[in-house]
Amino acid sequence: MPSLTIEQILRHAYQRIDKTDAHLLLQHILVVNHAFLLTHSDQILTLEQTNHFLHWVLQRSEGVPIAYLIGQREFYDSVFKVSDAVLIPRPETELLVDLALNLTPTNRACRILDLGTGSGAIAITVAKHRALSQVIAVDVSVDAISIADWNAKNLRISNVRFVISNWFSELSNEKFDLIITNPPYIAENDPHLQQGDLRFEPKLALSADHSGMNCMSHIIQTAPQHLEKDGWLLLEHGYDQADKCKILLENGNFTNICSYPDLAGIMRVSGGQFSVSS
Repeated sequence: MPSLTIEQILRHAYQRIDKTDAHLLLQHILVVNHAFLLTHSDQILTLEQTNHFLHWVLQRSEGVPIAYLIGQREFYDSVFKVSDAVLIPRPETELLVDLALNLTPTNRACRILDLGTGSGAIAITVAKHRALSQVIAVDVSVDAISIADWNAKNLRISNVRFVISNWFSELSNEKFDLIITNPPYIAENDPHLQQGDLRFEPKLALSADHSGMNCMSHIIQTAPQHLEKDGWLLLEHGYDQADKCKILLENGNFTNICSYPDLAGIMRVSGGQFSVSS
């Protein structure tokens, strides 16, 4: 292939993928910002840069998420490494972090559990903003735990620990002041699983049986065994699952049960306080 300039190769990419996506991919390869692409449009790419970009354009045209191609995604106020072993952190999940921070004091130590941590984005962000607290984060996936641990070390967050565990299975009798989770909640036969980024994300972290409620039901039923008195449980869930979560929380002896909307006005997180003595 002949040498191509930034302008030429972008024009080629526009025929296959969105302009914004093309810019992001090329910026990442060249380690430059968007302004550089505009002001250096006549810069000639190396053969390696050209091949790398064209390969990414092909993958993106087939639907591979941008985050998986560049290997990272911004979440809250940090950048996290991601791969197809973990879910891509999403803006709506920042609500879960906000609520967790609101429930965690800054002037004393608390114990916080993040279930199904994936990339570690939730656990690490909470640990970053509540330095006196100790955060334990679990995931059943060895690959996910490896990525989460890398993210914590890269961001120099030391008050978080990662454990390979199927939900609570490896936590013995440990108890926490707050449990947070973004569990699988999409129904196994939901057509959205065959659309967009979801096609490429790990199904284990996305879908659950019983109309997507199986994991949430297990967590709500088991959480009281691992909550201190007056401890809180917060769960992210699907757009139509708030009422079901509230019923499960009520049946689990939780009080102060509430649901919270995301920026789109969709009830995205539900939770309650466990006030029954163990």
